[in-house]
Amino acid sequence: MTGTYLPDAFATHKVEAMVKLLGLDPLDAEQWDFLQSETTQDLQAAPGSGKTTLIGLKLALMADAWTSATCGVCVLSHTNTAKNEITDRVASLAAGRSLLRYPHFIGTIQSFVHTFLALPAVRTKGVEVRSVDDTAFETAAIRLLQHPDYSTLRSYVERQRDGTGIVTGATFAYKDGELVVTGSTREPPFRAETASGKQLSHLKRTLARRGVFRYQDMYAIAQQYLAKHPGIVPAVSARFPFVLLDEMQDTSTTQQELLDLVFASSSTVMQRVGDTNQGIYSDAGAVNGSDSAFPLAGAAELPVSRRFGPQIAAVASRLAVRRPQQVHGAGPDGQVAVLLFDEATAIDVVSTFERMAASIVPEDTLLRRPPRVLGARQGRGTSQTYPQSISCYVPGYTPPGRPTARRVLVDAARAAGTQWRSGADGHEAATELWNALRASFVPLTVEGLPGLGRLERSAATPGGKVRILLRELLTHGATFDEASWGMITEQLSLQMQLLADRPLKAVGLEFTPAAEIAATVGGVPRNSAAVSAVRSVPGTIQSAKGETHAATLILECLEKTGKKFDVTEALRMVAEGSDPQQELKSVQAAVQLIFVGATRPTHLLVLAAHRNRSKRYTEAMIDAGWDVRDLTEH
Repeated sequence: MTGTYLPDAFATHKVEAMVKLLGLDPLDAEQWDFLQSETTQDLQAAPGSGKTTLIGLKLALMADAWTSATCGVCVLSHTNTAKNEITDRVASLAAGRSLLRYPHFIGTIQSFVHTFLALPAVRTKGVEVRSVDDTAFETAAIRLLQHPDYSTLRSYVERQRDGTGIVTGATFAYKDGELVVTGSTREPPFRAETASGKQLSHLKRTLARRGVFRYQDMYAIAQQYLAKHPGIVPAVSARFPFVLLDEMQDTSTTQQELLDLVFASSSTVMQRVGDTNQGIYSDAGAVNGSDSAFPLAGAAELPVSRRFGPQIAAVASRLAVRRPQQVHGAGPDGQVAVLLFDEATAIDVVSTFERMAASIVPEDTLLRRPPRVLGARQGRGTSQTYPQSISCYVPGYTPPGRPTARRVLVDAARAAGTQWRSGADGHEAATELWNALRASFVPLTVEGLPGLGRLERSAATPGGKVRILLRELLTHGATFDEASWGMITEQLSLQMQLLADRPLKAVGLEFTPAAEIAATVGGVPRNSAAVSAVRSVPGTIQSAKGETHAATLILECLEKTGKKFDVTEALRMVAEGSDPQQELKSVQAAVQLIFVGATRPTHLLVLAAHRNRSKRYTEAMIDAGWDVRDLTEH
């Protein structure tokens, strides 16, 4: 990276000054080593080890010393939540805000592939992208299936159980230099030469010409683009001499293959950070068997967790399935407990946990971080075994559905406004907001609405008026009340009907308060007097990944094969001291989820298990200092 930043970027005095400015705790030796590393390496970070803080610190130092006007830092993550957390940290400093602008890039792997590979590839074919979204694709595919051209395919689909998934899951895969149509699991549902196979391929390619894609399509399109235009690789790698990949354990095989194509043979420094024991997504595990396995031999390690103390750390160490890891707890002195129940007392588990949290955790801590109730499954299946899911313990619990169009649009307006006001790429913010808005109408129109670049600029035209309204949303949307939102969306609806030159039905433009949005995704509105200090918030373990809780209850659920129960298997492994890597794959997958849930709390971890299965392990639990309570005896 010669010439891209000052050579003393990570000098001791600069690091110490930045740590003081940010109000951080003193760094330990392992953190210093990673911070000052300027070569390609992996960092295996235990839960709560300050990984995100360390990333923010390193980026702040790098931004302060960056000198190149054409080469930038590339920071990749897997979710918009993680991306926003990193963005917020670097934006807190004047120097850090420079990373939000060209030539730098902070975003998800998906957005990186879109921006630099897939979207340019689609545009070279003269296609205007209308949406890259699985839900929008499903809607468009089902509508197009009704066309007479697809009668054979439609007849077949209608005879199958859940047959529409064949059409809604149609995905591009890159094979032998071409894009082929497969199912969502990469397996073609028909032979290509059959009538149904030909019609499915035609339907998929018709939607592609209309600019409607699934997320996974973009990786295949990017692979083909790189193969046909090899000059793209040196151009992109030269643009980004430093790449930092966060949450590496969640990188899929396809994503890693693409990143390797772009960066592996270049001089780009790539630093990958994550915790392999938290890799809970099925495809991510496949990376571990490749040449890019994470973490590579000789990886740096952050074994000290400042989130929780020795008791919870000991549980985490015993449940590290994918890679042996001795986690050292340097956080609050926490407590581990087990609640044993039967069919009659399962509904008492959550209330008992809430009382425990109220008596153990400081009240102000509970107010900031309400207790969470987590399970691997949300709803009951067809099996009669018990308990299966969260709903078995929480009567009336309804799993949250997909985000509504309303919530997606309000979220998009607020997120785009934040990006706009931060000084980042204003065009990108406006484009994201416009795409979210027109996506609300795409399912109701044949051709859809034009992209932002095709909107007229004259204030006398519908396109120009839409541009003015978009700017108003970007500038002031975050502060809108219901009346303001209603006024601007009414004007938008009118102008968009004029723009489309046909009647349009507005979908999902209703106002949703920020507090309601937080509640619908399992969050809790801050400073809300309506929320009890100890009232727990239920949700899946998967949804809580990356969170920190004051107290966490993990409910025993039936694992995926329907043969074992996850919490009982975790308790058995702890009690027997078995080697996690010698367990059945199904047990490993179940316990890996328990590991993620068990490493969320700062003060109290409670595991709930059926007494008939887990009573035998109580002696070992008590010897370990756990609080064991049998609800059937009270």
